[in-house]
Amino acid sequence: MEKAREKAAILVEALPYIKEFHGKTVVIKYGGNAMTSKELKEAVMQDIVLMKYVGMNPVIVHGGGPEINNMLKRVNKESTFIHGQRVTDEEVMEIVEMVLVGKVNKEIVSAIQLHGGQAMGLSGKDGGLITARKKLHYGDDALGQPEEIDLGFVGEVEHIKSSVIRDVINQGYIPVIAPIGVGRDNQTYNINADYVAGKVAEALMADKFVLLTDTEGIYDDRGPERVFFSSLPVDEVEGLIEEGVIAGGMIPKVECCVQAIRHGVDRVHIIDGRIPHSILLEIFTTSGIGTMMVKQEEDHEQ
Repeated sequence: MEKAREKAAILVEALPYIKEFHGKTVVIKYGGNAMTSKELKEAVMQDIVLMKYVGMNPVIVHGGGPEINNMLKRVNKESTFIHGQRVTDEEVMEIVEMVLVGKVNKEIVSAIQLHGGQAMGLSGKDGGLITARKKLHYGDDALGQPEEIDLGFVGEVEHIKSSVIRDVINQGYIPVIAPIGVGRDNQTYNINADYVAGKVAEALMADKFVLLTDTEGIYDDRGPERVFFSSLPVDEVEGLIEEGVIAGGMIPKVECCVQAIRHGVDRVHIIDGRIPHSILLEIFTTSGIGTMMVKQEEDHEQ
């Protein structure tokens, strides 16, 4: 009986959030360990299907770096990274597209459907969903002078055709988007999935944007005691990057969060994808988890 009461209490706690987000759009960036662990994969798919069944509109944008690395090793193609970004020549681009669109995307679609949902896989080429352009990247040369670094077919988002995603949602499907874009010259580009997810959230004016990561959120561990940011105003982000508090692979994640908020997304959360059902814990509980990016210091509501 006690366990039954606990379950009832959980459902009652979730009720206000189910009501609040019924019919609302939630963009989820799916990546990290949550894509490689069988247990975590299953938990994420269950969370997403549940969200759909209670009337929310989840939209998934996924990465696939480990799968790409594995395939490149199988064909004896060495991976080269500059400032954390994969240099993408023509051969690598073919493999990236094959893995992300032909393998990872379809596996996610199948997993959702296995758990009772209906999903539709998309890449940026479908219906002109993602128009991209070549990303210009700059670094310092041997003399410390700025120089342009050619990353190959690495792109950035120029435009998201949101009507393609809305059409899929309106047909009752969960959109699953691979971060492949196409240029106006018909060139295919590999795009950072965090940035694609942020741009998708902006284009849809999403009510929530959730990034699954391999960390519990943003924290400052420079002092004797670790300081965790349960909420972080966007105006403080630039300073934290300059001070090295936010560094490495967390920088693009945080930058896309900031842009999303400044372009109309209501709530942005960086959560720990290593925790089973972390999406449900974030959306359907009072306390939530992870770091919430906010517009202003006083904006602390989950």
